[in-house]
Amino acid sequence: MRKFFNAAVLIPLGVIFVVFAVANRHDVTVSFDPFNSHDSALNLTLPLFVVIIGVAILGVVAGGSATWFGQRRWRRAARQHEADARETRSQLDNLRATMAASQRRDSGLPAALSQDTYRRDKQGATL
Repeated sequence: MRKFFNAAVLIPLGVIFVVFAVANRHDVTVSFDPFNSHDSALNLTLPLFVVIIGVAILGVVAGGSATWFGQRRWRRAARQHEADARETRSQLDNLRATMAASQRRDSGLPAALSQDTYRRDKQGATL
């Protein structure tokens, strides 16, 4: 199902990119000098589709990076909560083991008998 969904999305997207590239093949000059746009040292002549797709990729990367850094606080809190939960589970396991040992000592029964080792059938009778 996932392969079908990927194909259903990626194939039309690829067709759109190809059609866009064919329709925008003419060259444009991109200047990186805001004061003298005729200086050929800071100019690039590229097809229009390369410029547009490159700017779109840069926008996606910049937006993803901004989101990643903006969510840093939440990721740190999630890691801290996970560590706290792990520590609490460990403490709970230790307390349960201590309590079970204490109950065995108080009952006077051997450890094998004090544990819930009895099996029951469907009607609830002890086997």
